[in-house]
Order: sequence, then structure tokens, then C-alpha cells
Amino acid sequence: MSFELTEEQRALREVVRHFAVNQVAPRAEEMNATGEFPLDLVAQMGQMGLFGLPFPEEYGGQGGDYLSLCLAIEEIGRVDQSLGITLEAGVGLGAQPIYKFGTDTQRKELLPQLAEGRALAGFGLTEPGGGSDAGGLRTTAVRDGDHWIINGSKQFITNVGTDISEFVTITAVTNDDPREVTNFVIPTGTPGYTIGNGYNKVGWHASDTRDLYFEDVRVPAENQLGETGRGFANFLNILDEGRIAISALAVGLIQGCVDECVRYAGEREAFGRPIGSYQAVAFKIADMEAMAEVARNQYLYACWLMENGKPFKRQASVAKLMSTEYAVTAAREATQIFGGYGFTTEYPVGRFYQDAKILEIGEGTSEVQRILIARSLGVG
Repeated sequence: MSFELTEEQRALREVVRHFAVNQVAPRAEEMNATGEFPLDLVAQMGQMGLFGLPFPEEYGGQGGDYLSLCLAIEEIGRVDQSLGITLEAGVGLGAQPIYKFGTDTQRKELLPQLAEGRALAGFGLTEPGGGSDAGGLRTTAVRDGDHWIINGSKQFITNVGTDISEFVTITAVTNDDPREVTNFVIPTGTPGYTIGNGYNKVGWHASDTRDLYFEDVRVPAENQLGETGRGFANFLNILDEGRIAISALAVGLIQGCVDECVRYAGEREAFGRPIGSYQAVAFKIADMEAMAEVARNQYLYACWLMENGKPFKRQASVAKLMSTEYAVTAAREATQIFGGYGFTTEYPVGRFYQDAKILEIGEGTSEVQRILIARSLGVG
């Protein structure tokens, strides 16, 4: 088993790193302050092929692999988490359900615009009052001839309210059977489909997050995605893979904290010498670097298992659990090193501090990951 990157993967990482440092980083403070969704940067990522990395060329993709996507997410997340989650959710949650469970017709019709970054799609699983109880669905779909009529709501959905958001895939209970859950594609603009105004979030300010409402939404039968009754299992499969990508985003945050602290520790002086010369500061930075290395190795291993057709669900949960909790710790310690400056959003560490906490919540809380790991061991 080797984690050595291919020449193509190393080249991709360098290209994305250059884009992140030169195009994204100078805009990060402004995006955080205004909360404006950066359509121009998303368009540039589309032109770079980042949204199509794991998809075949016949569907507008780059013919790459999932690891390449994770590498890109890590590098962007290293300077700005909002744009990092936009890419992660755009591919892992928005496009993957179409690729994995759609018909060939659906793939050819819907996937190219997503893979080329011309459009975004959302992943509608979480519901008000549901939270981690993803199985407690109340959204329903009733068959009416050649159509389905959908009623219900979703909450905390990413990438559904932008100017290029084309559709959302959702879970809904079908045939009045709570055990039967099916997926559907709901195009933006469908009568009865209302997109909320969003949330006043602690972090991820430049990421689009909305609540959704469905009132007698009528969609054609061909908008069903995947087999009847397989919707919940299909979406859980998407989340298993997505946890690897979220781990990459968390590693980006940890490494970003290391980058900023190394620079600051060499510039800032206290009591006549750089603060990096004091063991209290140096050890904090060393611990953060260790966290980055361990977390990165965890997501690389989970990704290797997945791409080699081996069971990876437990390892994805391990990677997600450890990387996101490390990210919260790293952000807190980085803020401590920066002192009062770290408590402002003028510096990246202040923004990382804002963004870190949601990593322990999105795509399965830390508690859910512990449940999954415990169950895999036959306990809990």
C-alpha cells in the first residue's frame, strides 16, 4: 500500500494551491465580511475542471479520481473554508447522487453542467426537527398518474439558492410507508418549491445554505432518482463518501492554522525575541502539525480503501471524527497564539475559528461517527 501521489495528482495540487493563494486568499476576508457567494471564483474552479474531477469525460468530467477531488478541497480549504465546502458539496453531495444512482439519460442531461461548474445542485436530506435522525423523514411523495406530488421541507441545504443552482435531490417517504424512502430531482423554479432566505451563520459566511419548502410540488415520474424504496440507503452511501471529503476540508483548515502560526511566530516578538522561540508557542505549533499529518493520513487511507473497492465506511467515520475534532482544537490553539489579533476576522485564524465548529456537525456529527464506529465493533 502506497500513498505516493501520481504525477498528475501532484501537478493538480500545485495548480490548485496557486489558485488558492493568488485568487482566493486575497478575497477571503471580504467574502467572510459580506457573505456574498463568489460566483466568479466558482466559475474559475469550473474552468479548472475541479467540479468534474471524479467523473468520466463522457459526462463532462475530467476522468480523474476521488482522491484528486480531496486534494483540491484540502488546498482551497487551506485558505478559505466557504469556497472549500462549496466545492465539496457541489461534487460530493450535488453531483454524486446523479452519477451513482441516475439513469444514463439523467446523467447525460444533468451531470455535464455540474461537472463543468456551470451549475450547482443541492442534497436535501436533513429536515426540521430531524437533525441527526436522518431516518425520521416527514417529506412525502404521492404518485398521481405520470407525476409525483411532493410536500414537506428540508433544512441546512448547501448550494441551492445561488444564481446557478439548477436543482436539488431529496429524500421523501413514498406510498405512505415510512420504511419506503425514494429520491427525487426537484428543478429550481418548479411551482410550489420555495427556497428560504438562508441563515445568520457563525461561519461559512460565503457558502450558500438554505431551508427548502415543498407545497404540492408536481414533478414528472422520470424525475425519480434511483429505485423506489432505496432512497435512504442511497443517500447514506453518499454521506459515507462525503465524510472523506469533509476530512480533507478539515485537514485544509488545520494546515492553514499551521501556515499562519509559523509565519506569525517568526514575525511577532515578545520580551525581546520572536514568540516562536518560546517552547509554549513552538509546542502548540508542533501539535497542530502532528494533527494535520495524522488526519491527512486517515483520509488518504479511507480514500484508498474506497477506490480499491474495499470496505471503507468505518475508516471514513474515523477520518471524519478525528480530522474535524482536530480542526476545532487547531483553530482554538491558533487563535491563542495570535492573541487579540486572533479574535478578529482580519486574520485567517479568526475566520478558521468561526468555520471550524460546523465541521464536527455537517455530514454526520461526531456523535454519529462514534455510533457508527462502535456498531462496527459490535458494541453500542
